[in-house]
Amino acid sequence: MKREAEISGRQIAAARLLTGISRAELAAAAGISVALLKKLEASGSVTFPGEDKVTAVREALGDFGVIFLFEEKGIGAGVRLKFTRLDTEQIGKLENEGGFVREDDVP
Repeated sequence: MKREAEISGRQIAAARLLTGISRAELAAAAGISVALLKKLEASGSVTFPGEDKVTAVREALGDFGVIFLFEEKGIGAGVRLKFTRLDTEQIGKLENEGGFVREDDVP
């Protein structure tokens, strides 16, 4: 089981709120129903070991700029953003300016 897949409902809910996206937006990006997303978020601290739909949610949140933090060395799990709000706005402007389509360098 990959560690990246071990996220909790609380982490999903926190990540969604941190990004400012709605359940409907995240569910659409992950290819799942809003009802399933609501159920995942309501599960609290239960972790989901490598389920396909949870992996899709994690990857979709990653596309919205979320990094998942895992429990280690006495510090609990959590979430944070890859970029500041200003960085995100500037990246959005650059990506929508036109030009040649290429692979992004951004991690």
